[in-house]
Amino acid sequence: MARIKKGDIVEVIAGDDRGARGEVLRVLPKQDRVVVSTVNLVTKHENAQRAGRSQMQGGRIQFEAPIHLSNVMLVCPKCDRAVRVGYTVVDGKRVRVCRNRECGAVID
Repeated sequence: MARIKKGDIVEVIAGDDRGARGEVLRVLPKQDRVVVSTVNLVTKHENAQRAGRSQMQGGRIQFEAPIHLSNVMLVCPKCDRAVRVGYTVVDGKRVRVCRNRECGAVID
């Protein structure tokens, strides 16, 4: 079971975007990376190209680049803090829980 899933709200704990929060758009488990909205924005310069009848416009394109899983922490929806993720069994299903001492909320 993954500690961070698509649609989770995470907080960046290291790097240039430290402290920023965003929603996970994509999880790349083989590279141990996630793509987070409005975090780690990069600019790519593309040339104008012609592909058949359609013509693609060139210019500068901004998009979110993947960030390593070790640089993000899940934000607990109940206590609204970046927390470590634990697991417990509820009704025969393994679920993620907040590791904060005061909270302990089920995240899934």
